Amino acid sequence: MRIAIIKETSIEENRVAITPAGVHALVKAGLEIIIEEGAGIGSGFTDETYFLAGAKHAADFQEALDFADIIVKVLPPDEKEAAKLRSNHVLFSFNQLSLRTRNSIDSLLRNKVNSMGIELILSQDQSYPILVAMSEIAGKMLPQIAGRYLESTYGGRGIILGGGPGVPSANVVILGAGAVGISAAKCFLGIGCQVHMLDQNIDALRTVDRLFDGRVITLPATPLDIDKTARFADVLIGAIHVFGEQTPRIISRKVVREMKAGAVIIDMSIDQGGCFETSKPTTLSHPVYKEHDIIHYCVPNILSSVARSASHVLNHVVLEIVNAIAEFGFEDALRQNHHYQHGLLTYNGICTNQGLANMLGITSVIPASLIISSSRN
Repeated sequence: MRIAIIKETSIEENRVAITPAGVHALVKAGLEIIIEEGAGIGSGFTDETYFLAGAKHAADFQEALDFADIIVKVLPPDEKEAAKLRSNHVLFSFNQLSLRTRNSIDSLLRNKVNSMGIELILSQDQSYPILVAMSEIAGKMLPQIAGRYLESTYGGRGIILGGGPGVPSANVVILGAGAVGISAAKCFLGIGCQVHMLDQNIDALRTVDRLFDGRVITLPATPLDIDKTARFADVLIGAIHVFGEQTPRIISRKVVREMKAGAVIIDMSIDQGGCFETSKPTTLSHPVYKEHDIIHYCVPNILSSVARSASHVLNHVVLEIVNAIAEFGFEDALRQNHHYQHGLLTYNGICTNQGLANMLGITSVIPASLIISSSRN
C-alpha cells in the first residue's frame, strides 16, 4: 500500500496530515510513503525529517499522485487537484464545506474517487476524535484572540477580559456547549470573565453546570435568549456545529447592529458557513473586519496558526484508519469498522453524504452503510 502526503496550496494552511513520527510508524508496518516537497514546512517538519523517517520524495503533486493508492491532505482538494485524482485513489481530507465547489465534487464522482472527511470519522465509542481534539485546542486559543481585539488599538471596546479591583470583567457569551464551547469557557473563567453559554440540548447544559460548579450561566438557545445575551456581550462566540451540514445563521444582522460598539464576534462555525448573518471568511494575515462597529474574527483554518500541535492531532486519527485500510483493503476496513463509514463522502461515483449533497445540489445520494454492504463480492 502506497501513501502520499500532499502539500497544502490553500492560503495560509500550514498543517500536514501525517507527521514524521507517523511516517516512521507506517514504514515499520510495511507501507511505502511519499511526501510532496515542502508539505511539512509550515508545521515545523523539514523534508529531511520525513526522509530520515523513511519517506520518499515527490517533486510535485502529480508525482505524488502517480505513486499513491491513498492520498492524505488537510483541506479538501480544489478543482484542479480534484480533476487529477483517479479511480484507484482513496482520499482523506477535511470535509470543509466552505471550500467545497460543485465542480470539485463532480470531478471526484466522475473519476470514481473514494473520499473521506476525516473530521466526520467516528471512533468506536461514537465520538468524533478529530473534531473533539481540534475543538479543544481551538477553544484554548479564543481568550488570546478575544483579548487582543478588545484592545483600543484594534478598535475594540478597550477593556481587559478579566477586569480588576473596581473594574468589571468582560461578558463572554458562547453559543454552543460542545467541545469548543467547553474548552473556551474553561479558559475564559480562568482569567475571571463572566461566561454565559447557550445550547438547545438541556443535557449538554447540565453537563456544563456540573463541570463548572454553576460558575457558567447556562441558558436554552431560544431566539429570545440568543438575541438578549448577544446584545450585552463584550465577546460573542459562535461554536455551533451541525455534523456534515451547513451551520444555521442564528444571529441576524439586526441583532449585530444592536450589540455594544467595539464588541468582538468570533465565528468558529465559519468553516461550515458561519452562524452570524454578518459573517464572511477571513484569513490569518487579515483575520478581522468591522461591520456595524463590531469586530468580526472569521478564520476558517484558525488552527493553522498552531499548525504543529494540530498536525499531531491529525496524525493520530489518520494513522489508525490508514493502517486498517492497509491491512484489510478499503471496503473491508469500512465493513469491519462500521464507525469509519460515517466519514465516507464519495464512493465509486456516488455521493454518500447528505449534507454535502444538500449544499451543492446533488440529488442522488446513497448512504455509506448501504453502499459498502452491497459492494461485497
